[in-house]
Amino acid sequence: MAEKIYVLDSNIILHNNQYIEQLSDGGSNIVVIPETVLIELEEFKKSSGELGYQAREFARKLARCKVVESLHRMEYSIVKMQSDTGAKIHLFSKKSYSSDIDTSHLQESNDKRIIEVATAAQNFYKGHKVKFVSLDIYARMFGLMANVRVETLNEDRNELPKFRFIKRLELDSSYFNTLNSKAAREFDPEYQKGIFGYEFHSPDGNELKAIVRPDGTLSILNEYEDFKGLEVRPKNMQQMFLVKSLLEDEYDITVVDARAGSGKTLMALIAAMRLIDKGAYEKIVYVRNSIESIDRGADVGYLAGNEEKFRVYNMALFDTLEFIAKKKLRKKHNAILPEAVEGKVMDLTRRYGIEKLWPGEARGRTLSDAVVIMDEWQNSSKNTTQLILSRLDSSCKAIIIGSNRQIDNVYLNRYNNGLSTLLKETSNPNNEIAIFAMELEHSVRGKFAQFADDIFGKRYR
Repeated sequence: MAEKIYVLDSNIILHNNQYIEQLSDGGSNIVVIPETVLIELEEFKKSSGELGYQAREFARKLARCKVVESLHRMEYSIVKMQSDTGAKIHLFSKKSYSSDIDTSHLQESNDKRIIEVATAAQNFYKGHKVKFVSLDIYARMFGLMANVRVETLNEDRNELPKFRFIKRLELDSSYFNTLNSKAAREFDPEYQKGIFGYEFHSPDGNELKAIVRPDGTLSILNEYEDFKGLEVRPKNMQQMFLVKSLLEDEYDITVVDARAGSGKTLMALIAAMRLIDKGAYEKIVYVRNSIESIDRGADVGYLAGNEEKFRVYNMALFDTLEFIAKKKLRKKHNAILPEAVEGKVMDLTRRYGIEKLWPGEARGRTLSDAVVIMDEWQNSSKNTTQLILSRLDSSCKAIIIGSNRQIDNVYLNRYNNGLSTLLKETSNPNNEIAIFAMELEHSVRGKFAQFADDIFGKRYR
C-alpha cells in the first residue's frame, strides 16, 4: 500500500505533538511540516503556557531526529528526517509563495502559505494520497478551495459519556444504621464503577448521604462531624461529597467538572489545608495553565519564577487565599485592614508550603508529600496532563479541577482536553490509581455567575 502523506497545520502540533507518531504509524506514512508551521512554533516556544509547552516539546522531538536526506529543487527544499521512534518527518519549504505576508491578517496569510505547501506536496509525492490535517475549519476550507484533501482529528467527534456520579436510591430507614462500611452493591444491585455518592431516601421522609470508597464500600456523610473546624464549610450536597472524599484521603486522584462560581478552587484548597494540618502531606502545589490570547496581546512570555509577571494567571489562588484569610481575621477583628489580609495570606502560604508551578517548569522535577491542585484543566492537553501527573511520586495526591463550559484554549475542545480525558477514566477499572469524580453544578458566587452560566454555558452541554 502506498504511503499516506499528512501535511500538518500548526494547531495539530500545538494541540498534541504526539499525533506525529500516530499519523506516521511506525514509519508507514510521512508527516510533512511546512516551514510556516516551524516559524509559528518558534514564536509559541517563547510563551509560558500550554501552547509554549507543546512547541518546546516539538522542538525537542526535532532535535532527536536524524537527517536522512536534504533535497533542494528549483521550486522547493525538503529535509527528510526520522525520529527516534521511527516516524518519518519531512520539513518542506517553497522557494517562493503566491500569498504575500499581510501583518494585519497574519494568520490568514500563514494558512494560505501552508496550503501552498500542501498543494506542492501533491506534485512532489505523486502516487501517494496527500491530506492536509487541521483543527481550524477555515484552514480546511482554504484547502478544499485549493483542491487539497483535508481532515481533522477523529477525536473531535468522540462523544463524552453521560456521567452519573451521584445516585438517588429509595431505601427503608431501618437500614440506615447498617450502611456504613457495607458494600454499595448490597443495597444497589445495579452499582457500577463511576458512581461515587448515594442519596438514600426512605418512604418516611428520612435522608442519608454516603460516598463510595475505592473498595466499593460506603462511608456515611455526617455534616457536623465531617466538616467540623473547617474554615469554610461545604454549602451544598455536591460540595459535601467532594470535601468528604478529599478529607478521607483514600482516592489518589480527584477530578472535578464545575460551573463558574461553584467553589471548586476554594473546596480543593480548604480540604488540602486540612490534610496538611493532619500531617498527611507537607505542602500544596498549585498548577495552572496560562492561555495566551489569539493576538498574543495577553502573552506574558516565559520566565520562570517571576511572581509579579505571572500573578494574573494565579488570581484564582490569590482570591481564594484572601477569602480564607478574611474568614480567619473576622473571628478576632471587627474591621479588617488590607495589610492584615496581605499578612495573613503570606502566613497561610508559609504555613501550608503553597507553591505555584508552571507546566514549563515541571520537566525534570519530582513532587513528594504534596497535594497537587491542577486548576482550569479544561485548557490543558493530554500531553500536559501526562507531564504533570508523571512528576508526582506515590506520596502525593492530585486534585484536577476545571469547567468544560469555559474552554479558552482554541486548540482543545470538551472532547479531547485533559479534564475530559480523566473524567472518562473514572468509569474504567484501574488497579493502580483510585480516581474519584464529582460535578459541581450550583454556583455559590451569586446570581450573576449563575445567570451567565445558564445563558452562555448552554453550548458546552
